[in-house]
This record gives sequence, structure tokens and C-alpha cells, in this order.
Amino acid sequence: MPKRSGALTVLYAATLFASASLLFWVQPMLAKMLLPLLGGTPAVWNTCMLFFQAMLLAGYAYALVISKWLTLRQQVAVHALLLVVTALTFPILISEATVRSVPREGNPSLWLLWSLLTTVGLPFFAVSTNSPLLQKWFAETRQESSRDPYFLYAASNAGSLLALLSYPLVVEPRLTLGAQSRLWSLGYVLLLVLLAACAFTLLRRQSKRGETKPRAASLNATKPTADEARLETHATDPETNFRPREATGYTERYDGDAEATGGVAKGEVEASDEVEANDKDGVETLSWRRRLRWVALAFVPSSLMLGVTTYFSTDIASLPLLWVVPLSLYLLTLVFAFARRQIFKPHTTARVLPGVALVFALVYLSGATQPVWLLICSHLFFFVVAAMACHALLAADRPAVRHLAEFYLLMSVGGVLGGLFNALVAPMLFDTTLEYPLVIVLACLLLPRPAAVRPDTPRERWLDVGVPATVALLTLLIALAVNRFVLDWVQGLALVVGVPLMISYLFRRRPVRFALALGAVMLGSGFHADLNRRTLLAERNFFGTLRVTEDVGDDQQQHWLYHGTTIHGRQSLALDRHCEPLSYYHREGPLGQVFKSFDTQPANGNVAIVGLGTGATAAYTRPGQNWTFYEINPAVLRIARDPAYFTYLTYCANAPVAVALGDARLQLQHAPPAHYGLIVLDAFSSDAIPVHLMTVEALDLYLSKLAAGGLLVFHISNRSLDLHPVVADLAHARNLRALGFDDTARNQPGGKEPSQWVVMARRPKDLQTLAADTRWRPLEGRPGRPVWSDDFSNIVTIFKWR
Repeated sequence: MPKRSGALTVLYAATLFASASLLFWVQPMLAKMLLPLLGGTPAVWNTCMLFFQAMLLAGYAYALVISKWLTLRQQVAVHALLLVVTALTFPILISEATVRSVPREGNPSLWLLWSLLTTVGLPFFAVSTNSPLLQKWFAETRQESSRDPYFLYAASNAGSLLALLSYPLVVEPRLTLGAQSRLWSLGYVLLLVLLAACAFTLLRRQSKRGETKPRAASLNATKPTADEARLETHATDPETNFRPREATGYTERYDGDAEATGGVAKGEVEASDEVEANDKDGVETLSWRRRLRWVALAFVPSSLMLGVTTYFSTDIASLPLLWVVPLSLYLLTLVFAFARRQIFKPHTTARVLPGVALVFALVYLSGATQPVWLLICSHLFFFVVAAMACHALLAADRPAVRHLAEFYLLMSVGGVLGGLFNALVAPMLFDTTLEYPLVIVLACLLLPRPAAVRPDTPRERWLDVGVPATVALLTLLIALAVNRFVLDWVQGLALVVGVPLMISYLFRRRPVRFALALGAVMLGSGFHADLNRRTLLAERNFFGTLRVTEDVGDDQQQHWLYHGTTIHGRQSLALDRHCEPLSYYHREGPLGQVFKSFDTQPANGNVAIVGLGTGATAAYTRPGQNWTFYEINPAVLRIARDPAYFTYLTYCANAPVAVALGDARLQLQHAPPAHYGLIVLDAFSSDAIPVHLMTVEALDLYLSKLAAGGLLVFHISNRSLDLHPVVADLAHARNLRALGFDDTARNQPGGKEPSQWVVMARRPKDLQTLAADTRWRPLEGRPGRPVWSDDFSNIVTIFKWR
């Protein structure tokens, strides 16, 4: 019997592992299919995650409903029908109708959600139902380990983790998207076989016992006996001696020095004044307060995960490798939290989180952009600690098995709300990424209170509000003093943020007081501004955050455009210089030389500029030319055309200038063959270059629209990535000549920023003017090195680790 029980456990674990692998493999695969249609913006992944979380919630709700209303045989029949119907929708591919329906203006979030629903909605829903349903079925087998089937959740998350990590490292580099879809379909067939085996063993065991209904299955099912209820509620895991939370309620308190006692950390959970009720048969019931806490504890890691992903995708690149790292860490915390052997105890993570949050708040509020590797590590470290703390508290408060489906459903509700908040609500409410610091505060607010701390009294509750208000006032006063007397911005920030944060740490053992004090510091630090610059406009949409600032008290007054954390151009307000291209587009910089070469010997007078920014390149227009800007962000176009901010397009263009809204690759397809004498690729999302614009397929499109003797120009400035090898390999793959100019000198006069540019042409003589300048150096691709394509990109090898 033990051998059979062990084999059954392995079968269910393997099935959940396979199901979770398919579930999390399809996520980056489909997001990558859709990414090029929307300009490679980071919001694509966040919106996809919202959809996947919502479908996961629907799957959990389905599992809850059929497990409560249907007998086991009926559950198997309904689930089999769902799985078979789903198989008829394969393979998973983006249809031509979907491509043609991409909106050119407005927020494409709803379009993206609808496209996801019609493309992968049913397959994702069907696979997402397996985890809670199989765990419920496993509990019905009545074998020893089925008393606490939550360990299967760890097996499911392990499968998810493996699928996520293998996608960018193994699957993506070796298989086209079409081949990936076909392989996923084969994996689905294997899953059907495993599910059939699980259903067969379940029904056979039920028939041997003469049972047709699960425990607490339908409305007509009888309640478990008192003995069954106690067995169900107090079932103990033999490895960890851990028991699901008893039906006595709990306070949010812990003993920092607690030791394991009877399976629960001593002092970690205490009876509260609001005791959870048992019904007359001793069966655990759930209060709404406890349910809401589950939702909140699931909300925080979900929102933080998307916040970290947005940071990566905005300032580095939007591609699967950077999507899956935060999601993998998120799943890893779930694996540790729900494993049989607990490594990270709730009281341990709760004790560590306040200190980590303060250090991270200092880094975050500094606005630092270098060194990139250190910033990445700080974001990830805080995220892991916060997610581990929340998930450990969730696992410690898991209910009896009869509430398993509802528990997972409420966890999923929290995940969906986190995705909804980040992907849809926050961009409408905030003009900056304010949701990130708000959820940092919420993570600290949900911490349990140490048992040794005095209980709440009217005086303590008043202090929970009064102390943070005092900290906010102190931060404000320091900020005003620093703005008046301290000229160095960094030193001022250390005073404005560092001192109040150290004071806030004194209240770490009272979560409400500490969290509100931390939020007060973040709020008050906003008054410490750069006195030489004021904000004229702050705007946020699906494509990112934009900010226009103006110099104050400077003889060389300028307007600046920021996308995220990166300068996207500037313009002088002086009448004699307002048509001078500045920043990366300076006449004395690499791009200025490119236009001199082009004007000397143009292939024709048609020019395409991918990426509008401030419109500074319009200052290079000449009579007789025709220019077309390709811009995906309507807000950028509106800002560039508004004379209150920038006037390059309005007053500085000497030739007709048109603007095509939408993704450049999609819009360029409508241009006539060999139409342009010059194509300039200058598309950025903050500091990240859309990867789909730097692939061999994209290069083939550019070449088809480039006239004989024409020039193809790439702007490759980037804080995080060295893109020289990428463009060199692209040029080598199509037998093109390539020259690169790295203008890296800093603090240059005349408004010039450091920049890096690469020019390609079909013939050496087309580049002879630039080649005469020794600063333009040939770029040589290496034979045999994989070229970036729509199916393959590798940023690890080009990341600037120093």
C-alpha cells in the first residue's frame, strides 16, 4: 500500500508539474508574438500578465464551483470535455486579422486583452484549472499525504519555474515561434494522458469505497463528522510537523526569537480578540477579515513583480529574459513558502523586511541610474524579501483542506488585483510610477506585530498616525532648508531622506507606524527638487512616462524632454539658437556628420526618421526634401507639436514633414520600395531600444525601402547594453558596410550629449565621406555568431557589467 500511495503521489506531482510548465511556457511565447505589434513597449508584458492572472482566477473559480457542486464522476466528465474542446483550437498563432486590427492611436490595452482572449484564452483557461482541481482530487484519495496536499503547490510552482527559465535560455534561441507553438501542442497531448491517469486512479479508488461524492462536494453532501473535521483541520505533515491553521483565528503578531513548538512558532500566532468561529460540528469557518488578508498578501508580490519588470523593460530592453527573471523569483518564493520543509519562517522574513525596505527606499528615492548591475540587484533583493515575507505569511495561514479551492481562488484574486492596479489603474491615476513606492509601503503595513509589543490602546493608535505625520513634517522642513542652503543635490538628498528614514526604523516593531512613516518620508522627499529646473508637464500612457522640464535661473535656458529616466532631447529658448539641434543630434556630433554626408551626395530627397522625440532632427531638413517621422506614442507627437514645449516641427522645418503614428515596422511596410535615401533608427523607450527594430527581419524591411546608394543609420546609445556587436552582425549577415562613431566625451559645450551612432550602406563608396574621418571606425561582424532575429536575441553577452 505505501508503494501504491507513493506512486500516486508521484503521478499527481508529475501531472501538476507538466500542467504548470505549459501554463508558464505559453506566457512569454505569446507576449513575444504580440510585442512587435505595439512597438516593443514594456506595458505589453504587464498587460499580458494581467490577462494571464485574470484567466488563472477564472480557472480557480471553475475548480471551486465544480468541486462543490458536482460529484467526482461529473467533475471528470466536465473537465474532460473542456480539455478536448480546447485541443481543437490549436495551434496558437497570431492571425492576420489580429495584425491588421492593431490600433494606431489611443490606449491599446483593451485591444491587447481582446487579442489575448481570442488567441490563447481557452487553452490558458483550461490548463489553469488543473492545479486547484488536481489538489482537490488528490485530497479525495484519502491516502496519508492527501491530508495536507498543499505540498503539491510547490511541485506546480517548480514546473512553472523550470518553464520560465528554460524559455529564454533553451527554447527561444533554438526554435522559431511557429515551432514553439507546435511543441506546446504536443506537450498538451502529454498532459491529457497524465490527467486521464489521475482521473482513472481517482474513480477506481472511489468505486472501491462505494463513494460517488467528494467530501463536502455538493449542496446535498452531508457535513463531515466531528472526527473527520478534526482530522481535516489538524492534519499534520509528518516531515515538518506543520498543521494548517486551527480554527481559532490569529493576531498579526510574532515573536522574533520564537522556536518551533508543536509545529507552530512559539508566539508567532496567538489567539486574538476576534476569534474565528467553528460550526456546531467543529468545522473551521473563515472570517471575511482573514479572506481579505489573503487577498492583500497576494496583491503585494504581484504588484511588486510588475513594478520590477517595468523598471527592467524600460531602462534595458523589453524581451523574455528580463520578463521571466522577476516572475521566476516570484514563483521561487511560492515554492519555498509552500514546501514541506520550511526554510524561511514567517517571523524571520518579517524581521528582515523593514531594514531592507529602508535601504531600498534610499536607493529608489535617489533616482540613481548607475551602476546598472547594482540597481538591478537592489530591486530584485527587495522584491524577493517582500514576496517571501508575504507568501510565507500566506502559507502559515493556509486553512483546512476543505477550504483549499477557496484559498487558491482568493490568492488568485489578489494576483489579479495587483496586475489590474499596475497595468490599467495606475497609468490612469498617476503621471509617474507612483504605484511602486505605494506597494512598498503596503508590504510593510501587512507585517505581523511582534508578540512582545504592547497591544493597541487609544494612545497607541493615535501615535500610529501622529508619529508618521511628525516624520512627514520633519522631512518637509529638512527639504526646504536643504533647498535654500545646500547646493549639492546628492548631499541634500542624504539629509532629506537619510535622517527621517533612520528615525522611521525605530518604529519597525509596529507595522502601521513604521509603514506610514516610510510613506511620509517618500512623500516629503518630493519637495527636495533640483532648484535649477522645474517641471512643465508630466504625462503617462501605455507607452511610458513623459516629462518636460525648463531651466530656471540660467542664462542658457532650455526645455528638456525625459522619457522615463532618460533624456530624449532638449531645445534652447534663445531666439538665435532655438533651431539648433542639441543633445544627441548636435551638428558637431556624429549625426551632424551623417547629414553633411547625405546632403553632399543624396540618393534621393526622401528621409525616414523612426522616433520623433522633440523633433530636433527636423532642423536638418532642406528645401526639396520630404521627411516622414514614424512615432508610436501619440503623447510624444502632441508634445513635439506644442510650441509651449518645443518648436522644431513648427518653426524649424525647411521641408514638408509628415508623421505616421504606429509601430515603425508595421507602418514602413506601406512605403513604396526603394523610397528613402536615408533611414534613421532613433526609437527608444526610456533607455531601452525596441529589440524588434534591431533584428535581421527588420533590417530586410529597411533595405527594401532604401534606395540604391542610400544610408541606414542606427542610434545605439545605451547605459546598459553594448549594441555594437548586434549591428555589426546584422551588417555582416546582409553583406553591408558599417561605420561606428562613439562620441563619449562628457560635459561638452554647446548642448551636446555623448552619443553612439552606426551607419550602414551597400557599397564602400557610399560611406567614403564619413570614412575620411578617423573617428568613424569600421564594424566587423563575426562569422558564425547568431544574428538577432524575431525569434532570437541575447542580451547577456552584450550587457555592460561594469
